[in-house]
Amino acid sequence: MSAHILVVDDVEKNVRLLSDVLAVHGFRTSAAASGAQALAQIAADPPDLVLLDVMMPGMDGYDVCRAIRADPAHAVLPVVLVTALDPEHERVRGLEAGADDFLSKPIHQAELLARVRSLLRVKSLYDEVQRQRGELQAWNRTLEQRVADAVQQVERIGQLKRFFSPQLAEAILAGGTDDPLRSHRREITVVFLDLRGFTAFTETADPEEVMAVLGQYHTAMGQQVVAHEGTLERFSGDGMMIFFNDPQPMPDAPARAVAMAVQMQQDMARLSSQWRQRGYDLHMGVGIAQGYATLGGIGFHGRIDYGAIGTVTNLAARLCGEAAGGEILLSQRVRAGALAADGAIAGWRVEDGGELELKGFQRRVAVWRMVADGCGGLSAG
Repeated sequence: MSAHILVVDDVEKNVRLLSDVLAVHGFRTSAAASGAQALAQIAADPPDLVLLDVMMPGMDGYDVCRAIRADPAHAVLPVVLVTALDPEHERVRGLEAGADDFLSKPIHQAELLARVRSLLRVKSLYDEVQRQRGELQAWNRTLEQRVADAVQQVERIGQLKRFFSPQLAEAILAGGTDDPLRSHRREITVVFLDLRGFTAFTETADPEEVMAVLGQYHTAMGQQVVAHEGTLERFSGDGMMIFFNDPQPMPDAPARAVAMAVQMQQDMARLSSQWRQRGYDLHMGVGIAQGYATLGGIGFHGRIDYGAIGTVTNLAARLCGEAAGGEILLSQRVRAGALAADGAIAGWRVEDGGELELKGFQRRVAVWRMVADGCGGLSAG
């Protein structure tokens, strides 16, 4: 697009002369016969350069130039003063008013075009800098928003990783699964575990020793939770609750829960051996149950936990309480869903545990007992 030049002069002949010369060389021109008219046209259709006569009635060229510079939107609009007066005197006044260049009357065509093109190049460079500045500011705003979003994402991932495996937490945030904090109902397999002999241990051991043992215990069990993609509902002291099939559906939830419990007991056997050398007699009992529960966020603003409420969680906790050290107690549904018809799993045997009276349950509950086959170190005896 050709540059737009505003010619301001109260003498029509001068306006026509300048406009014709500029038009022949490809410039688009407009004209104003007074300072007030020039300012109005600049506001309505901003030009790329102003050729401004000094001697005009009303507002002279200096007044118009000062008015142009007073508007921040036109602070760098090129203004060329055209005068027939003493050029040295007018140059000083023009510079003080904010003019960029000067032309003396009578106008020399070559000089006019040279000065116009020079100032237009400068303005073009300035416009490009302003464009790039605007793009940079927009990019910075976008970057700031992206950083804020990323920080929020990291914080939410950190919150979700309290309950879920890292892969699942990232899938939730990526939209790969439903928001687990919304209340919903689903069938889950719940695993409860806690230590046998822990109360007696805490009564005789120093607090530092207790914390060190818990650190080893939580680390080993936590690794298995992550490896088997379980959902950590809570842990308190020596107790932990994990469940499967929420928020990520798992068709093999019972089998996965049993496999995790078996691996946990094997890891626990190694820890127990180490602790025994330091005089600590600690073992772990595990209870696993399957059933429906209501799941979702539980808490208040600023402190939300992910929890499950239902009979199945109570059953798993009661089975855990009945399990001896090294044992895994299963509900009937878990046994049916997780194990083969012969009740075998590598290195372990499944025994009919009969029916137990459990607190909170009106009827006796059929249970199955898993114990290590030929690995006496897993059992508390």
